[in-house]
Amino acid sequence: MACLLAGRYIALCCGRRSSGVYVTTRCWQQSYAACAPTQGESFNGPKSSVVPIFRHAPQFSDRIALRDRHGDYTYRGIFLSSRQFAGEISNYLAGRKQERVAFLCPNDASYIIVQWACWMSGQIAVPMMADHPSPVWEHYISNSEASLVVTTTEYADSLQKVAVKAGAQLLVLDEALRVLAMKAASKSTLLAAKPEPSPWDEAQPLEGGLDPQFYNDNDAMIIYTSGTTGPPKGAIITHANIHAQISSLVEAWGWTEKDIVLHTLPLHHIHGIVNVLMCPLAVGGRCVMLPKFEAARVWSYLLAINMPANERVNVYMAVPTIYMKLVEEYDRIFTKNARMQEYIRTVCTQKIRLMVSGSSPLPSPLFECWEEITGHRLLERYGMTETGMVLSNPLKGVRKPGYVGTPLPGVQVQIAKTLQNQEFEVQVEDSAARGTTTPSRKYMSGELHVKGPNVFKGYWKNSKATQEVFTHDGWFKTGDTARYDDDGTYKILGRTSVDIIKTGGYKVSAVEIETHILGHPDIVDCSVVGLPDITWGQKVAAVVVPRSGKEVILSKLREWSKERMAPYAIPTVLRVVEKLPKNTMGKVNKRDLLKAVFPEAELRA
Repeated sequence: MACLLAGRYIALCCGRRSSGVYVTTRCWQQSYAACAPTQGESFNGPKSSVVPIFRHAPQFSDRIALRDRHGDYTYRGIFLSSRQFAGEISNYLAGRKQERVAFLCPNDASYIIVQWACWMSGQIAVPMMADHPSPVWEHYISNSEASLVVTTTEYADSLQKVAVKAGAQLLVLDEALRVLAMKAASKSTLLAAKPEPSPWDEAQPLEGGLDPQFYNDNDAMIIYTSGTTGPPKGAIITHANIHAQISSLVEAWGWTEKDIVLHTLPLHHIHGIVNVLMCPLAVGGRCVMLPKFEAARVWSYLLAINMPANERVNVYMAVPTIYMKLVEEYDRIFTKNARMQEYIRTVCTQKIRLMVSGSSPLPSPLFECWEEITGHRLLERYGMTETGMVLSNPLKGVRKPGYVGTPLPGVQVQIAKTLQNQEFEVQVEDSAARGTTTPSRKYMSGELHVKGPNVFKGYWKNSKATQEVFTHDGWFKTGDTARYDDDGTYKILGRTSVDIIKTGGYKVSAVEIETHILGHPDIVDCSVVGLPDITWGQKVAAVVVPRSGKEVILSKLREWSKERMAPYAIPTVLRVVEKLPKNTMGKVNKRDLLKAVFPEAELRA
């Protein structure tokens, strides 16, 4: 049966270029003075000791850490190339530490090399994304006060003017350092000419980085928020934050060295950086990284077309938009082939151990459709740039569609109701370790607050914004409204500011309305917003994308909704569009949507 699918997808699978040809470079001759040697440290060491991600590499030296469009890379190779580049960064920065280094790399090994090099030399990494326009790059560089901008030859010309304008130096990563980190090709794939031996083949000790105490005390990254509720702010993430987030997810999701995860997410966001890249590298697993998401190629990897058993991916993490596109590809290719449908479900059920969805709400119809196709009940979780992952459905146990589970290990949460004097009435306080403290009511909703070693330090150069998002006793206010059910699970109702619509004295969740509407057979996507109204306070407005060849009209949508929603939650305004504007993580900026689709509402607000 697999060969049937191969006929359709074999051309889409990623072929590997021989890695047997090495490029000589001056890089390895440079000094490592900035990288004081230290011994490798265990991920399962004392909880109080922060272990930066590169310090896990010595345990797994010659294991494959990464496969990208160019080939395979060992932990050893990536470590040594990163250490070398750390020396160059330190030279450019005259040995200073905790300088901001903004970097833009493709989704391949160069990203990891630069990230690790920043941390080995004691700098704060500021990841950027290629799809962003130059004004966004300029904001990241200028706002973070980056002293150095690092990139590859692919983006050097685009970034040169931006770096100069921001007053930062531009450093281009030598392609040879990426090549040197690659695993040598087998003899059968080598060219006739004997390749030049790599200096990384020598028995160099895998030592590098700074004193362990440095990583206990200092900052690792500035990650910019998605900007769905205002201009992007730089969230300061410490090494201790990253260590806590990885520890929590390794325990909760059962990461081991046997895992091979397929990575198709952007690398400027906590989801792609920590959940999908760092977790497997912390335990000796492998990451298969595609340059970008393509539905056909993802299906090829999930179904392991022409791949040996030991190279099959068994973990996949994505956002709801990606799962929707995978379903569309499935419908386009496989709906008329019952045998192929059975084969796909069998392979995914038996060979994939975990599939996760996050970064935006997962509509229940999509959850159910994915289960029907693959046999997997997607594990939905909840997190933010500022907190990492907070809540998660169980690895083993009941996963409720539309819910985000319970607190992750090491994380405390509470649901609080804001009083008129801006004080909070705590309705629920909960953690994986201590259990729940709550009054005996079936449902409670309010703003979700978070506390723990996973929570960020604050916003870069923005003490006012930092002060506003923390309570006086140190809880981070997420700005999301959550509901706690009597079975101990949590449901995110949406952003308190834009997703909670107050209409006719009722509070309704835009996210819940969206979930219902996405179950309509003629609608493929939607977003719900509140419009100012003199009589009702706000009117419920739906912006929908119809299925190809279908028509959606308000009267019929309202009639269809009567059996599924409370009367006050049914949309009274409808706009039909070709597509919804979304950011790279599949989120709709509802403020921008209001301006674009309902400009008259902006004038009245």
